[in-house]
Amino acid sequence: MDTLTGLLKHTADKFPDRRAISVSGKFDITHSRLDHLVEHAASLLVAAGVKPGDVVALTFPNTVEYLIMFLGVIRVRATAAPLNQAYTAEEFEFYLSDSESKLLLTAREGNEAAESAASKIGIRRVSAELSDVESGIRLSPPTDADSDCSAAKIVNEPSDVALFLHTSGTTSRPKGVPLTQLNLASSVNNIKSVYKLTESDSTVIVLPLFHVHGLLAGLLSSLGAGASVTLPSAGRFSASTFWSDMIKYNATWYTAVPTIHQIILDRHLTKPEPAYPKLRFIRSCSASLAPSILARLEEAFHAPVLEAYAMTEATHLMSSNPLPEDGPHVPGSVGKPVGQEMAILDENGVEQKAGSNGEVCIRGPNVTSGYKNNPEANKSAFLFGWFHTGDIGYFDSDGYMHLVGRIKELINRGGEKISPIEVDAVLLSHPDVAQAVCFGVPDEKYGEEINCAVIPREGSNLDEEEVLRFCKKNLAAFKVPKKVFITDSVPKTATGKIQRRIVAEHFLTRISTAKVPKFGA
Repeated sequence: MDTLTGLLKHTADKFPDRRAISVSGKFDITHSRLDHLVEHAASLLVAAGVKPGDVVALTFPNTVEYLIMFLGVIRVRATAAPLNQAYTAEEFEFYLSDSESKLLLTAREGNEAAESAASKIGIRRVSAELSDVESGIRLSPPTDADSDCSAAKIVNEPSDVALFLHTSGTTSRPKGVPLTQLNLASSVNNIKSVYKLTESDSTVIVLPLFHVHGLLAGLLSSLGAGASVTLPSAGRFSASTFWSDMIKYNATWYTAVPTIHQIILDRHLTKPEPAYPKLRFIRSCSASLAPSILARLEEAFHAPVLEAYAMTEATHLMSSNPLPEDGPHVPGSVGKPVGQEMAILDENGVEQKAGSNGEVCIRGPNVTSGYKNNPEANKSAFLFGWFHTGDIGYFDSDGYMHLVGRIKELINRGGEKISPIEVDAVLLSHPDVAQAVCFGVPDEKYGEEINCAVIPREGSNLDEEEVLRFCKKNLAAFKVPKKVFITDSVPKTATGKIQRRIVAEHFLTRISTAKVPKFGA
């Protein structure tokens, strides 16, 4: 049970006939059938020449083929490196080279940018398709599978590097994060335990599966609990089919980033469903959820909204607010550590008491052992026997973690440190604000000044003057943004995260033809 593969085999033995995966309107696959499909795919990969330790890149929509091939790759002791389909050829070239991939797996329809990058650097491409559940995955070009290519004799080890991802690179070029079978199994068990996931649970995947949030919290933890997962037929999140899928497949919970929660809320306000399923909980992670949005979600969908804290280097989950039966959930907090140690340290490695700010540090079996080929990053990330997250936070007197912001995103206005998360939360509590993000900009007088971008709610006449009036009423004078950009969109990453550095660059280029400094780059 200290490998993900072992954990999923155990589930298939324990709950063979329970539904594991549905593709809305197309497939229903049991845990036992999924296990057979994965073993078959693993044998095809062996026949295709994949060896233990090889890195295999995968770029797919959220499809059953992706899931089977991902599990097949790690079953043969190779390393899966999932990549965002939307990358440019240049981005694919960087990620394929940096991960040292030996093979590229795609959907049957392929991916022009990925294929062009793979061909340029001499990486083979193979496509995978599942046309029916009984016959299994077909690879193209086909492999000469024979009895010698069976994966049955391959034994997975806890130390096998199973997953290779890159950090989202808020301050510099993305860093490669290798995660082992033990890391994955530990994280799945942590997620299962804090949310009490069982074979009776069911969820609909709304997040991309090339990122730890959707992959670990939505997909693998459900499979590890014997629960079921539905993939939207479009291969990605669709607000128009989300609730019908949730109702059709008896969903008991879902996990998403704040951006998607806001889309779901906005649709509820403009096109409410006739009825909503009874959910055990709604989970929010990957970016700060403003208390006002949390309250609106709970009011709309009558379920507790549990905010959590996670990062790629921790194989996703680090802390979470508990289920109602296990304690209160605190708006504005990311809850208590789950399955690992967490401490607030000052720059000398001294642990801080409750209420005092410092860097959030963690250690546990879910934490990566280090970035790939990056001794400099490892030196600063692993100090005093802890992994340093780069986040500033504090524990309250009840042991709940509160995040203040990224160390490099705190705005230093003339020596006053401003938490962008705090200002965002105030902006989002205005009834006419749909989305808001604040960021630091260079300033001659103060070194840094605060600006913000605001997306007004549909139909409102919100202007800069009203935003500033509201801020002056609800914030200390030094925290009030100097400039407000009223806009209809802000740049986001593929996983729906808002990176303040990119937002700052985007809006500053609109008001200046001068070269914009790359914050933190």
